[in-house]
Amino acid sequence: MESTVLKTEDFCAGFEDNEVVRHIELSIERNKITAIMGPSGCGKTTFIRCINRMHELVPGATSSGRILLDLENIYDMDAIIVRRKIGMVFQRPNPFPTMSIYDNVVAGYNLNGIAVSKADKDRIVEESLQKAALWAEVKDSLHRRGTFLSGGQQQRLCIARALAMYPEILLLDEPTSALDPKATAHIEELVVELKNTVTIIQVTHNIPQAARISDFTAFIYLGELVEFGPTERLFTVPRDKRTEQYLTGKFG
Repeated sequence: MESTVLKTEDFCAGFEDNEVVRHIELSIERNKITAIMGPSGCGKTTFIRCINRMHELVPGATSSGRILLDLENIYDMDAIIVRRKIGMVFQRPNPFPTMSIYDNVVAGYNLNGIAVSKADKDRIVEESLQKAALWAEVKDSLHRRGTFLSGGQQQRLCIARALAMYPEILLLDEPTSALDPKATAHIEELVVELKNTVTIIQVTHNIPQAARISDFTAFIYLGELVEFGPTERLFTVPRDKRTEQYLTGKFG
């Protein structure tokens, strides 16, 4: 089976005259965790927002080049389909505040007008919360609002909401930066477990976290892909001086 699930070819993106991401060439392996690392403002978030076509929702957004999902250019696909296949979890937990835990998990179906029976919804909710390691904690309060949960639980609820659509790829944009160390450890364990069923691309500026959980690491600096490879190799024998300087805290 083809191990590359996502590939970018000469990909550039930005806003009007400001190119934020330049000529990115990257292959993402199926059922692996790829960390996208680099200092603040280097283009990491812009890049992953392009992967599920959220970047284009911003006025003045520009992009060129190709992003292939299973060999098909995502810009030739319906954006709604792309966002179903490529789920996203943001930096700060953002459950829909007026919705119950149950409704948060199946929100993607309701918002996209996808008809699902009550029995199927029940199954999807339980399955997704199980995958997000949250079911045991919330199974007796499914009809309470998601906002009563702790920060770490809310982030796991957002992961469950993304998983409910059965995506091929899950994008995580610094998912632990707003969490305490214990909640962070929970999410890290969960992410490692999840790669058995979904490909994960995680943006982080937390260097130790990238070292702990990822199989591959991409280092982006000033919008350019400086280096990409297996995490262990990149962390121990980086090929580019800038990678070494970043990993040793010289900048970033």
